[in-house]
Order: sequence, then structure tokens, then C-alpha cells
Amino acid sequence: MAHASDLIAEDIAGYLKSHEHKGLLRFITCGSVDDGKSTLIGRLLFESKLLFEDQLAAIEADSKKYGTQGIEMDFALLVDGLAAEREQGITIDVAYRFFSTDKRKFIVADTPGHEQYTRNMVTGASTADAAILMVDARYGILTQTRRHSFLMSLIGMRQVVVAINKMDLVDYSKERFDEIVEEYRAFARQLGLESITFIPMSALKGDNVIEHGHHMPWYHGPTLMAFLETVEVDDEHLQRDPFRLPVQWVNRPNLDFRGFTGMVTSGRVRPGDAIRVQPSGKTSTVSRIYTFDGDLDEAVAGQSITLLLNDEIDISRGDIISGVEKPSQTADQFETTLVWMHDQPLLPGRPYLMKLGTQTVSATVTDIKYQVNVNTLEHTAAKQLDLNAIGICTLSLNRPVAFDPYQESQDTGGFILIDRMTNNTVGAGMLHFALRRSQNIHMQHVDIDKQARALSKSQQPAVLWFTGLSGAGKSTIANLVEKKLHAAGQHTYLLDGDNVRHGLNRDLGFTDADRVENIRRVGEVAKLMVDAGLIVLTAFISPFRSERQLARDLVEDGEFIEIFVDTPLDVAEERDPKGLYRKARRGELKNFTGIDSAYEPPEAPDLHIETQKMSSDEAADAIVELLSERQLIS
Repeated sequence: MAHASDLIAEDIAGYLKSHEHKGLLRFITCGSVDDGKSTLIGRLLFESKLLFEDQLAAIEADSKKYGTQGIEMDFALLVDGLAAEREQGITIDVAYRFFSTDKRKFIVADTPGHEQYTRNMVTGASTADAAILMVDARYGILTQTRRHSFLMSLIGMRQVVVAINKMDLVDYSKERFDEIVEEYRAFARQLGLESITFIPMSALKGDNVIEHGHHMPWYHGPTLMAFLETVEVDDEHLQRDPFRLPVQWVNRPNLDFRGFTGMVTSGRVRPGDAIRVQPSGKTSTVSRIYTFDGDLDEAVAGQSITLLLNDEIDISRGDIISGVEKPSQTADQFETTLVWMHDQPLLPGRPYLMKLGTQTVSATVTDIKYQVNVNTLEHTAAKQLDLNAIGICTLSLNRPVAFDPYQESQDTGGFILIDRMTNNTVGAGMLHFALRRSQNIHMQHVDIDKQARALSKSQQPAVLWFTGLSGAGKSTIANLVEKKLHAAGQHTYLLDGDNVRHGLNRDLGFTDADRVENIRRVGEVAKLMVDAGLIVLTAFISPFRSERQLARDLVEDGEFIEIFVDTPLDVAEERDPKGLYRKARRGELKNFTGIDSAYEPPEAPDLHIETQKMSSDEAADAIVELLSERQLIS
């Protein structure tokens, strides 16, 4: 006869086994601030009997201290874990919570409602299968409701619940519910959102969350929990898509083993399958599928594996291994949708890092085609994208990458932009398609290259980049340096800020966006002149570090010399040869560097010229001496 302890152990084992094989649903809650997202999740956790006694005791105590419901329990505090959130009564960060029922396991992301935290909502939605869009029955469809709906349509959310909450505050009015449903349906049709379920509820009172309750007998649809437990999740749709393996690591433990490690993002692969590596286009066949637990006969989407091939071909981190019949595309210019997530605006021409899957490349938004008004979905002209703005942009990369359109694959079509100076994530986007010209335009081979041109001039080409405030003396010193180099038989050209604006950049003003484009063009011209074998001198304020870094990245290592002509602002104002500072102080000259537009001094210039400590001639001699030390001139 079995002992009671054995029976208990069997019951526990059976429960754990059944729990292990439950399906998993990832969903988010979103919407405007104070619509009740955190309260709803707290109610779900409470009703699911997943809270320990000490948690309940802590929430009861916190409800008295931070709560917004008087003496009643404030369920939102179960989710709002940050002290700042509890004190403000809002959600700032994305809070992830796990719970389960007899039918399914759940991971829920409670995303912020305030507009300045829209970027956090994008983060939470990127891995979700469904979304609960909260709407306060008193206020209806708000700007942030529309914004989150638009982002859900961009991300490709398949299942959306519009939870019309706080029905208790509108006397459980069916008429009010119907008004909101009709208004949202009209907006959703413009977005292409189709699979929408509307549920009237009171997260605070519990109506239609787990049970229907008795306040809304006119509603005959599912409760929220019934929806979450039964909504279809196609866990196998990725396995039906074409095979993709973004390479994370080239695994080479010894001379006899060379494999390519990564997670299969879509499709399936077997030994013997023909594959194509993008962007190189090289082909081979799979010899083995290796894992820590042994070789596999087949690998499918979601599995992390190491592929071994029958041919020795060059594959690096960031490449994508595809099925040979439907490989990834390759391109270096795209049309994209971009969601801007940083306080500093996106400026066309400014360089960023783009992370696409396991690939990281240099990227520049060359054009903002239009910005989307989330309220009206109207397309409006824009020269920059501010925080939370959504724009359709042209994106240019420094080299071709493998990709799939976002509608076909979120893993190989979604990307983030990273600030090169701070490493902060500043934007998230979706690739629509490659621009045709990027596939038809190639670098033309020429027989006379940079080395040959430089050899004929008996010098090493370089860019001498002078930066500093207006009136610092950049042009004066650059002119003296060129005279000295010319007298020594060197071949040079001086690009001066004022001179360039008379021709090449005459169409540009002095806004931050125009300054970025000004330096981008100058950097490209300087690159061409370096390719011609010249020593190029550029005298520009060039106020932003990121654009100076862009100019440096355009040429080879050792060819870019940043010279900081350092003059204090008050000294530059005293000189003021053009009277510009006086005009700026009087408000007659807008966007003037040092007055109402920022200057970012170099953090590690190749040469630091302090004009209060040396004359212009002495500065010029120091620059020529540096060129000689670096063997750029003889």
C-alpha cells in the first residue's frame, strides 16, 4: 500500500509535468496614464491565487501608505515596484509579471502610459503575442490610446483586446461602451487592425476580469481571463517560414571543428540541406547540427544550435544563413518606419550605429519623407524627429546587410539605432524594402588608386580638421599651415566654412539639422580629396562630436587629424571680426554657436591649440611639426 507521502509526491510530479507542457501567452497592457493597467494586472494576480500571505500583507500595508483607493487594497502596487512609481501613482518602467491558470501560463508586461515613456511600450510589445489596450470609460479614446494603437499596428500585433475600464464610474452604461467601441473601430480600420475584442470592465471591482459579475447583464462576451486562456497563439508559424540563422559566434575550439552558432529565428533545417550565406551569397550544405546535448536530425525556430557545413566558406558574426531557395535579401539603403526614443532629436545626416539581429553597422538617416500624426494619421513634413515621433525615413548604411522586410520577419527586419558617443538606444524601426538604386549602384573599379596619386605627390594624404568657436582663429591658422606646406612642395587644399557656404552648401541654414548636413557634405568632399592624394585642411566650427566622428570614419586610420583651436567664449566675443556675437546677443542672429546653440569641444583631439598661449604662427608651426612626426610629410 502506497504511503501518503508517496501519493503527495506523485501528485506534485503530475502537477509539475502538466504545468511544464502548458502553452505560454505573452501579452502587454498599454494605453494612456491612469487607465488602470497596473490595477488590472494586480487583480489578475490576486484572483489567480498566486500571491503569498506575506505579499498580501505587504500590499495591504503599502496601500495605506501609497494607495489611491482609500482604505481598500490598491492592486496597482503589486506591479508598480519602483519607488518613484508608487509615490507618483504612475508606471515608468516596463514591469514583467508571471502567472498561470489551469489552462495556460502567462507573461505580462505592464507598459507606461505617459507619453515620454512611449519607448518603453515599444520594448514590451516587441515580444508580445497579444495586447490589452486600456481605455478609461470616462475619457474615451485619447492621444496616447491612438499612439499605442499605431505602434501595435506597426509591430504587427495579431490579437488586441480593448478593455474599456472603470465602467463603475459611468454607472456601467452600455451607451457609453457602444460610443467608445464605434469611435475606436473607425480609427482601427485606418490602421488595418482587424482582430479586436471589446470588453467592458472594472479592474478595481473585478467586473468581467475573472467573472462576469452582475453589473453589466447586457454584455454577453468573454471575460478578460476567458479571452486570455482561449485566444489562439500560433506557436508554429515561425517554423513554416523560410529558414534563417543569424550567426552570433563562429565556434572554433580546435582545428577540426568550425561551426556557426546562433538561434534559429524561423524555419527548420536538416543535415544535407542546401544553404546560402548572406550578404556574401556563398552556398554550401549542412553536414551536422550540433548542440550541447548531441547532434540533431532537425532544428526548428527557437532552438539554439551550431551548424557545421561541408565547405570552408567565409562566415562572420552578423551574417545570416538561409535556405537556398528563399534566402534573405541584401541591401545598404532602405525605406523604414522609425520611432524616435531620445530627448535629443533625430537629425538627417547624423551617424548612428544600427543593430539588426546580430549585425551592427554604421547608419545614417538621409531623408525624412514624412512624420505621422498619430491622431489623424496625416502625413506631415519634418526636418527632424523629436521624442516619440514616428516617421517614414530613408536609411543608408556603410555596407550591405542581410535582411527581410519586417512584415515577413520581425527578427531580421526590426532594428534599433544607437548613439555612437553614449551607446544609448535612441530609436527603433522596421525595414520596409530595399531602395532599388542601392542594388543597382556599385563602386566602379579604377586602376589609379589613392596610393598611386599620393606617391606621385611624395606625401601621405590626410585631413587636418580645425574645429572651434567662431572667432577662435581656425581660418587664420589653417591658411598659415597651407602656406607653409605649399612652400615645402606639398599638395594641399583648404576647405573654409564661409567659402563652402557660397557654393556647395549655399542651400543650408544654421539650424542643428542644417549644421549636421553641412559637415556631412564637407566630410564627403574631404574624403574625395584624400582619395586624390591631397592634404586637406578644413576650417569649420563643426560643433557636434558625432559629425566630427563621422568625418573621421570616412577616411582610413591615421588620415584624420582633429585640431581643437581653443579660445574662451569671452575672448572670441572680444575679437568678433564679423560682428556676429553682437548680433547674436541682441537676438538678431538665431542658432549662433556658443550663444543659443551648443558647441561640444573635442574630448581627445590630436592637437590642442590654446590661442591664449601661442600665436597663430606658433600654432601653424606646431601643426606642421605634428605632420612631420607622423611621417605624413617629409
